[in-house]
Amino acid sequence: MNITISISSVATALLLCMNAHAASSTNFPTKPLRMVVPFAPGGGADLTARIISEALAKKLGQPVVVENKAGAGATIGAAYVARSAPDGYTILYTTPGPQITNPHLMKSLPYDPSDLKPISKVSVAPSVLVINSNLPVKSVNELIALAKRKPGQIRYASAGIGASSHLNGELMQTLAHIKLQHIPYKGTGEALKDLVGGNTDMAIDTLAVYMPFIKSGKLTALGVTTPTEISLLPGVAPIADSLPGYDASPMNYLSVPSKTPDNIVNILNKAVNEAIREPEVTDKLLAQGILAEGSTQQEIQALITKEQAKWQKVIDGAGLSPK
Repeated sequence: MNITISISSVATALLLCMNAHAASSTNFPTKPLRMVVPFAPGGGADLTARIISEALAKKLGQPVVVENKAGAGATIGAAYVARSAPDGYTILYTTPGPQITNPHLMKSLPYDPSDLKPISKVSVAPSVLVINSNLPVKSVNELIALAKRKPGQIRYASAGIGASSHLNGELMQTLAHIKLQHIPYKGTGEALKDLVGGNTDMAIDTLAVYMPFIKSGKLTALGVTTPTEISLLPGVAPIADSLPGYDASPMNYLSVPSKTPDNIVNILNKAVNEAIREPEVTDKLLAQGILAEGSTQQEIQALITKEQAKWQKVIDGAGLSPK
């Protein structure tokens, strides 16, 4: 009799827990959410995250508070989210670093990349191939031809080893079978200053940074890193027109701890995609040179897998893998 009662009690308790979990998932969210940005305040990712967080809060009916946890190549913020409760209330606003490039650039990470489950892509930041206007070329094809005539003599600037602006150049070298001279700087500002001043010859970095100098004629745009032409820079062809397969536009996306229930991820995915389609959000992002672009959860997961393979090949080929 006691055994029967005990089994019955356990079954009832389990059923109540399951019902409570289902109810909490169905009612999600019931309190404020945190959007962790693994970069310092004021940067491009931080500004974009704040635009999206405001729109997302309206869709979810709860505040979405942005928290900056910068440092160690975005691994501090990524680790914080990966270790958080898998309840959907702690979200990572991320760039390719934490899951796509860092695993191939760093000997060890304070988290496993698989500890993060992507929700949705939210934006793409087109980059542009720019040259100092004194360089005697007028197209990507002419630049490649010059690089083949003068291997290792064309200097390309980046924001530092492992930065997207560095890997963009490595991808170009790989696909074009050319040798450029990489000049790493301590940030985009220093790289930009030397490029405009003629101390380096070219760069492939975020359009928003270089647009004012393209408009003023101090730099010449040869190609964009997106597979197709973009409205922000009409008349400038994709690099892929000259180098088939070239696609190097950093995406931003949202992730949660991997054990977060799928139904909560689905709620977040729906809200995110609705939020970034709002004209006000689209316009604000476009003003920063960023394209709003959502996805299904399955699409972003497949894209991450594809990008991991692509950039691992580039990083290994450039000899950047940690020894």
